[in-house]
Amino acid sequence: MTVKKKIFIGVAVLALAAGLYGYKEYNRRNKDLANVRADMKMNSADLINAFKKNETEANKNFLDKVIQVEGTVKEVIKDEKGYYTLVLGKDDEMSSVRCSMDTVHQQESGSVSKGNGISLKGICTGFNADELLGSDVILNRCVINTKK
Repeated sequence: MTVKKKIFIGVAVLALAAGLYGYKEYNRRNKDLANVRADMKMNSADLINAFKKNETEANKNFLDKVIQVEGTVKEVIKDEKGYYTLVLGKDDEMSSVRCSMDTVHQQESGSVSKGNGISLKGICTGFNADELLGSDVILNRCVINTKK
């Protein structure tokens, strides 16, 4: 076998492997958090306070983890595309936990009202600190665990 044939076969195998990997990643789906066990459970006030107290330490403990959070619905936001964000916290405080709901579970989100007690699961993606407007812990791909 000539050197050119060996190089051609090697390049073809690499191209095929790269193509399969790309196809797999392109078609990858996120796990439905309704079926995933939470890494930790806490109430909304404790989660907010953990970030306010020490954001660096809280990032180590919570970022990219599935968190089950319980609290009172402070606000229900529906955007122009029909996607819901549930805001948990106390009415008399500016800080909150903002839960962007999973698109698969939008219908359940529409039945939630301000003042309801609720338990949600979501992936913690960060913290927006703002002393004037209030700080927010951000959870994405949230699902309703229970309504209270």
